[in-house]
Amino acid sequence: MSTTVFTFMESPFGRLLLSGVLPTDGGPAELATVTAPGQKYALAEPADHWVHDPDALVEPVAQLTAYFAGERTAFDLPLAPVGTDFRRSVWAALDDIPYGETVTYGRLAELAGASPNAVRAVGGAVGANPLLIVRPCHRVIGASGSLTGFAAGVDRKRWLLELEGGTLF
Repeated sequence: MSTTVFTFMESPFGRLLLSGVLPTDGGPAELATVTAPGQKYALAEPADHWVHDPDALVEPVAQLTAYFAGERTAFDLPLAPVGTDFRRSVWAALDDIPYGETVTYGRLAELAGASPNAVRAVGGAVGANPLLIVRPCHRVIGASGSLTGFAAGVDRKRWLLELEGGTLF
């Protein structure tokens, strides 16, 4: 059975909770969640069975710190998000959105191999993204160019897009 580890890190959003899964082969922890204070649909505190192990998550913390400092534009981490096949396909498609760019939910549906009519289902998958920032759900906008929902709050979404120097509309 695998072990779930966690740590906290300070960020411009406050204290982030990171969790990961230690693989049985002894490799680096696979990042499972990154959550911000007040984020919808996410744990605010670690589960009781998780083990506090900052050393196991030192690389995700380093990469997120560099991202927030404007020194990193992509993440190179082993990931272990938990979700349905459909959600995992949408989350993987988020990785194809370049730093500083945005796409609509309809375009993300196409990138995920789904029908453009699946916009609501895609929106639900984006809202359930367990890897805030690392899987850049903040780069998905409404068809009109509006900053639609973001589980960590629209103000944080705007902040991330401004950090990346992207076009907001």
